[in-house]
Amino acid sequence: MVVWVHGGALILGGRDWLPAWQRDAYLAAGYQVVAVDYRLAPESKLPAIVEDLVDACRWVRERGPELFGADPERVAVVGHSAGGYLALMAGVRVMPPPRAVVSFYGYGDIVGPWYSEPDLFYCQQPLVREEEARASVGEAVISETKEHERRGQFYLYCRQQGRWPKEVAGHDARAEEGWFRDYCPVHKVRSDYPPTLLVHGDRDTDVPYEQSVMMARALGEAGVEHRLITIANGEHGFDGEANEAAMGAVQSVVEFLGAHV
Repeated sequence: MVVWVHGGALILGGRDWLPAWQRDAYLAAGYQVVAVDYRLAPESKLPAIVEDLVDACRWVRERGPELFGADPERVAVVGHSAGGYLALMAGVRVMPPPRAVVSFYGYGDIVGPWYSEPDLFYCQQPLVREEEARASVGEAVISETKEHERRGQFYLYCRQQGRWPKEVAGHDARAEEGWFRDYCPVHKVRSDYPPTLLVHGDRDTDVPYEQSVMMARALGEAGVEHRLITIANGEHGFDGEANEAAMGAVQSVVEFLGAHV
């Protein structure tokens, strides 16, 4: 059973972001796939988002056997970008832990300079005014988005101003770094953390490749079985289309799941 978690910086997106060709690859390998939604920021904050992840995994274990014949003891969590972050959080928060975790260009540290300071890459784009950014989101709780480009203005504003931790978590990364520790998987790895596969392009301009390197190092120091697949010249979202690199990466994921799930 694969629980699939979409990306979108925890700000936008939905379960329909699962590429059909990747879904079909998992199905062809004999896995059932459940793509899940979760409440989105800034209308909801990080604790609620992680709570939704935990609830989704619990639902799969409890209802999956009845609804679609799932084996509750053989669950893996696969996520991309922010979904990769949530997949890594599943290894910390979901009980019992998943049998395996797969993170495509995810991240284990959400208070590092890459997220809590203005980002050089995004600052090269036209600056988004705060009023414009605020107007692109709302107040009502939502769990999926359709107007991705418009809502993406809020994300761009966050990256240009170094405000992602504040807007998503509701806490200041500089003044309250200790609060974030429980939400940084790189600091929470223990020897019983699930086997983990990390996939990341070394030319990622959104989530630094070093985020997966750091996570791999933490896993290794804890003695956790893991593997880091580096996609040479791979950019963020390199697997959106079924190109050679993407197909090879997904095949590696299927093989990894076969060994652990």
